Formats: sequence, structure tokens, C-alpha cells
Amino acid sequence: MLLLTGVTGKTGGASAQALLKMALLKKGVPLRAIVRNPEKAAALKDAGVDLVIGDVTDRVVLEKAMTGVEKALMIMPNGEKQLDLEKQFIDVAKRSGVKHLIKMSSIEAVADARSPIPKIHYASEQYLQKSGLAWTMIKPNFFMQNFLGSAGSIKEKGQFFLPMGEGKTVMVDTRDIGGVVAVVMTSPGHEGKAYEVTGPEVLSFADAAVRFSTALGRKIEYVHVPMPAYRVTLSRFLTNEWHLNAVCALFQEIADGHVLHTTDSVRSLTGKAPISLEQFVRDHKAAFTA
Repeated sequence: MLLLTGVTGKTGGASAQALLKMALLKKGVPLRAIVRNPEKAAALKDAGVDLVIGDVTDRVVLEKAMTGVEKALMIMPNGEKQLDLEKQFIDVAKRSGVKHLIKMSSIEAVADARSPIPKIHYASEQYLQKSGLAWTMIKPNFFMQNFLGSAGSIKEKGQFFLPMGEGKTVMVDTRDIGGVVAVVMTSPGHEGKAYEVTGPEVLSFADAAVRFSTALGRKIEYVHVPMPAYRVTLSRFLTNEWHLNAVCALFQEIADGHVLHTTDSVRSLTGKAPISLEQFVRDHKAAFTA
């Protein structure tokens, strides 16, 4: 039995789809997922995934979901209580007899991490490594799917607005993250390993605009917004002060150029080249086109 979490989100959903494409259920490998809203996971239920209804932060729900589970994927929402909740997940997994825990982390989760979310991920990694469970860390960076949040302005104005300045980073398609997770959860030899999962290029956001222009066949511009002004705009959508500060801190690290390397994890694990930003835009052309 494989247990999934976060299946209605970006990385968890991509992981679930990648596992379903492997036709695991037909091969006799059962899948289970924890979901709060069963309506959002109706397609998974129809595909034969066993749904446990409840919140991943609820210990009782975790205990029920982990019964008979061999491998579990831990994807926890970012927040002030994230570290405590991940520790709880790890503790319940150990008591329930889970053999292997796969943690969705961050490429920025390092010992000298400065911003809140990578700090939490690093502390959680350390706790998991000391738990006695077999573990694997999945460490992606900026999701290409984040650009879907700018789809309206790209469609209507041919522009997207972010506070990254001239900073460069490595972007990754969540479908590639899902593909890596699926391989880790269904094959041996990944215990005790941390996989940095990246796309094929290090790009500035001006570079990203060029990729958008090529894929869409019209000029798309990146407009830099100073962080204070961007924070005001973001606060309309992120009302939690901690979350607002954490996201701004992550974006500032991108502006400062903290992640400037690619890896071969996607190709080496899945056998496929990582999806480029240009291909991502082509695949989502309808979202960016009037």
C-alpha cells in the first residue's frame, strides 16, 4: 500500500497522476490518499484510489490512513505549524509500521537557510533522518505552474509582474516532480537519498519572458515590481502574515540568485528529459491566450 498526501495540490496531484499512469492498481499495488474534500478527488476515487477523508494534520486521520502502508509521501502545507505537523506525521508513520517515508522538501533546505520555509524543511529533514525510518527527500525549486497565477495579465496585457529583478533561478514543471516521486515510490534503491529536482535551464525572469514569447508567438514582457509594492499586492491574496512574509522571503532569495544550478535527477530517474519552460507554456497555451 502506497499513501499519498497533497493530491489536490500541485506536486501531490502530479505525483498521483504519474502513479496512476503506471497502472499500479491493475498490477495489484493499492494506492491510498488523504483528502479533505472528496469532491476534488473524485477522479482519483473513480480510478480506484482508496480515499481517507480528513485533514492530514489530524493524528487520528493519519493513524487510520497509515494502516497497512509500506511507503508514504509527506506533503504538508506551508505554515507556522508545519514543522510540528511534519514531526507528527513522521512519528505516526513510525508507530504504524511504515517502512519508507518520502518527504517533499525544497532545494533551498540547507543548513544555512535564511527564509522561513526552507528552514522548516531543513529541520524536518533532520528529524526524519534521525527517526529510524528509511527516507528519501524530493527537493524541487520554483514551479513553472506558478506562472499560471499570472495567466490573466499575460493573456490580457502580454506582461507578468514579479519582484525578482535580474535574479536567476532554476524552474521545474510539477509533472517532472510527480514522475520522480512515482519512481521513488515504486522501485528500490532510493533510501537515504536526496534528489534535487530541476528543469533544464537556469533562467532570469526576463529569459522566461523570451520563452513565453517564443511559445505563444507574441511578445511577452517581464515587469519587475519592487518588493514593498509587490508585498502590498500579494497581501490581498495571502491574508496570513507569516505566509505573506515567508513567500516574500523566498522571492527575495530568487532575486538574490540563490539557486543557480541544474541537476540530472529527472532524466536519470525517469529516463526522460526535463520539461523546458517553453514546452510548459505550449502545453498550457490555452491558459495564456485570449
